[in-house]
Amino acid sequence: MTNNVVISLSCGTDNPNRATRAVHLATVAHKEGKNVTLFLLDEAVYIAKKGLADNLRAATGDVADDLITYLQAHEVPILACTPCAKARRIAGEDLIDGARLGTAAELIQLSCDAAVISL
Repeated sequence: MTNNVVISLSCGTDNPNRATRAVHLATVAHKEGKNVTLFLLDEAVYIAKKGLADNLRAATGDVADDLITYLQAHEVPILACTPCAKARRIAGEDLIDGARLGTAAELIQLSCDAAVISL
């Protein structure tokens, strides 16, 4: 069994429940001692843009920004799909601390050696 977990998310502010749940799962996996990477695709790249996740929350009351703060404090990699971000006019300097642009090749490489959860 692998100790690596990739959480792949393709929705963002358009689906706050699902988006917050992905960040929550990344937090839980990290707290369980897993090596976690959060990979943001499509609309999910907005979560990595400064200021856009501030008011994102799930119906359960979980607040995405609080969970993201945990991931940042523990240096959990947050990767935003490069072409997805560029299509939405999000540049590397627009990203929150701890996030960076990532490529499809990175997602594939990470996924080949991990349990993958896709939301």
